[in-house]
Amino acid sequence: MQDFRRELLALLPRLRRFALALCRTQHDADDLVQAAVERALRHGDAWQQGSQLDSWMFKIIQNLWRDELRAHRRRAEPLDAVMELAGEDGREVMLQHIQRAEARAALAALPEEQRAVVALVVLEGKSYREAAAILEVAAGTIMSRLARARAKLASSLDQGTRKRRAVQ
Repeated sequence: MQDFRRELLALLPRLRRFALALCRTQHDADDLVQAAVERALRHGDAWQQGSQLDSWMFKIIQNLWRDELRAHRRRAEPLDAVMELAGEDGREVMLQHIQRAEARAALAALPEEQRAVVALVVLEGKSYREAAAILEVAAGTIMSRLARARAKLASSLDQGTRKRRAVQ
């Protein structure tokens, strides 16, 4: 049980990132991760030693989020655009800030199914098969959702780039 808790603790940053992709607000993501960790600790005996704890936890988070949506309490607040940037002041820092805000907004604008796939495959590096198991869909569905999400993200980010160039 001590190994289980240690591994769970090490996963927290990744769990928060996945939850943030689903919820779109840090506060809601933290609540979702807390609920998932509580559930995992209560039902730790359901996790099979030797299987991937991260996949099990991502599935718990996904299921909790689906339950939240089914209860019609979906949150629609935008991501907090304020972020701390290290480094020198100047054009590059501001450009990075703008690009990150645009990327967050583009990700937040995706449908929930596509955000979940992007979070698992792109951010977490899960295979299509692993993402399909977590989200309980076919691997082909993962591929098509990811393709549509990438196209939407590219379009959104391209529009942001064109807007910045027009202002300059």
